[in-house]
Amino acid sequence: MTTHYYTASSLDGFIATPEHSLDWLLKQDIDENGPMAYPGFISGIGALAMGASTYEWVMQHENGVWSYEQPTWVFTHRQLSVPAGADVRLTHGEVPDVHAAMTEAAGGKDLWIVGGGDLAGQFADAGLLDEVWLQYAPVTLGAGSPVLPRMLDLELLDVARNRAFLCGRYRVLRLAPNVK
Repeated sequence: MTTHYYTASSLDGFIATPEHSLDWLLKQDIDENGPMAYPGFISGIGALAMGASTYEWVMQHENGVWSYEQPTWVFTHRQLSVPAGADVRLTHGEVPDVHAAMTEAAGGKDLWIVGGGDLAGQFADAGLLDEVWLQYAPVTLGAGSPVLPRMLDLELLDVARNRAFLCGRYRVLRLAPNVK
């Protein structure tokens, strides 16, 4: 079982604009059946974790329709609406405890930290992030939400081109030393 952070990034390292927009990403050319594309990735995932902002973005842009089949833990301190029939679990629990529950629910499949570099960083801080998958789009944003607001040492495992995207898969080696 592997815990992945799978996301897309601008070339300058942002996953969303300062206004939390992903419009820059959604207009990019990608082959959904190509290397490191979403359908192949999600087929091996048994449980998800996301932050409240990502959850709210998904709900807003999917018109309130929940499209994930996997149980999902949403890290939040506020009350959020959950669509009927969706296996969404609102939590403000500790990352190690939630990770253990996700692992049990995943039935031997992998875990995905969906969007939110800070949440992925919290899993890394706890030693519970194994891989980072980045799809770099040919765009710069200049500011926004960083991919991972932490220093991590990574090892490149795989690289591919998927139309407009440069795709990389990395193993998390350890937290990098604190640099001032």
